[in-house]
Amino acid sequence: MKPRTQGIIGITSAQAILGTLGVCVIESGVDSISVVFYRCAIGAILLALYCYWREDLWNIRKLPTKTIALALLSGALVITNWTLFFEGIQRTSITTATIVFLVQPFFVVILGAVIFRERLRAMTFVWVTAAFVGLTLATGISFSGGDITSSFMIGLGFTLGAAFVYAFVTIIVKSLIEIKSHQLTLIQCVFGGMLLFFILPMGPGEISNSQWGWLFVIGAVHTGGVYILLYGALPKLSTPIIAVLLFVYPTSAILVDALVYQTTISMAQTLGLALIFISSLGVTLGWGVKRPIVVT
Repeated sequence: MKPRTQGIIGITSAQAILGTLGVCVIESGVDSISVVFYRCAIGAILLALYCYWREDLWNIRKLPTKTIALALLSGALVITNWTLFFEGIQRTSITTATIVFLVQPFFVVILGAVIFRERLRAMTFVWVTAAFVGLTLATGISFSGGDITSSFMIGLGFTLGAAFVYAFVTIIVKSLIEIKSHQLTLIQCVFGGMLLFFILPMGPGEISNSQWGWLFVIGAVHTGGVYILLYGALPKLSTPIIAVLLFVYPTSAILVDALVYQTTISMAQTLGLALIFISSLGVTLGWGVKRPIVVT
């Protein structure tokens, strides 16, 4: 099998599996902080074994101090992102939270302009504007708000907060060129678990056998397994292909939500989702941005 085909299968499989994460979180019946804590703990064990197999586990000690510090900071932000997103899922729906979270790349663009004074081209403004119009439609509160509860609005706020926090993670990770992806995720899980331990998540004795089953799937499959699949697949593909394949996750999540909880989306939400999809691809692939002509 060609490397490109292996990469496509790997990313598609990982993204499709991630689409079932929301169901596992809801069905576990465990609070968000505890879900994230055990996700970190179980995921860290598998990732440590993976790093050991790759002979990269002990090399972590040789990384520059600045790299380690930024990796730890990203770990604190990742667990914040996970906790906020899981709260968003539980207060809105898997579909709504997933769609709203898709605005994360646009937060990266805005933060890049503010923090690094990166130049924003006119077409970038068009894509960002289209994305946030899509966000307004996708929330389902665009044209009617009579049945919208305060809990739902808080859930939207949590989800937007998760997307905003993860934008910082993306910016930090872009600067970490000395560390391998699986090493970084291992550090994030270990440090994140250590931080959450002091926030008093549910103890092992407070969790039922069925809840342990869901938590194990979240930690072993949605964290350890998914990231290992991604690490092996990403280097084999170009950015445009990766950008398209990453939309397998929200598509999978929406379909799973519809199958399990019979959640449906309105025409306005569908239009909003389409706008976010197209705008995200436009920003990622640079659609509409003039490139210099190279004369050879």
